[in-house]
Amino acid sequence: MRRSLAEPVPQTAWPVGTGLIPFAPDLHAGQVHALLGKAYAQGGGYVEPFAIWWPSLRDDSEYDPTLCFISADEQGEILGVAQCWTSAFIKDLAVAPAMRRQGLGSALLCHVLRAFSERGAFFVDLKVDTGNPSGALRLYRSLGFDEIESYPTG
Repeated sequence: MRRSLAEPVPQTAWPVGTGLIPFAPDLHAGQVHALLGKAYAQGGGYVEPFAIWWPSLRDDSEYDPTLCFISADEQGEILGVAQCWTSAFIKDLAVAPAMRRQGLGSALLCHVLRAFSERGAFFVDLKVDTGNPSGALRLYRSLGFDEIESYPTG
């Protein structure tokens, strides 16, 4: 799916008690990985074991730690993450199951769109399984993402 950045980006509205915190790889990589595992447990994605995932992510040529956006509560518990590549691609978007349908995914996406707009990108891309059970397609479409390619699954 693709979202043009020529269109206005809605203001970011973080759910009460949540906000964006800077990603510190040494402190947060394990927590981000755990959240991805929880978020993908019901389908919609997959994450390798940490010993494979982290070096693969960290050593990728498109990795930039400033493009890992994490949202946490007031106690510092990570509730959502948007891990992006330098090519304006959202690699992973995950929200803790208890925080779904409260606006956190939308807030993260709006923040990502704004960040890439500031970097001069013309659009942001992501890939999603059309059978994703988390409501991801509805969320992406509500923020102006359109399908640009589809691939058969199975």
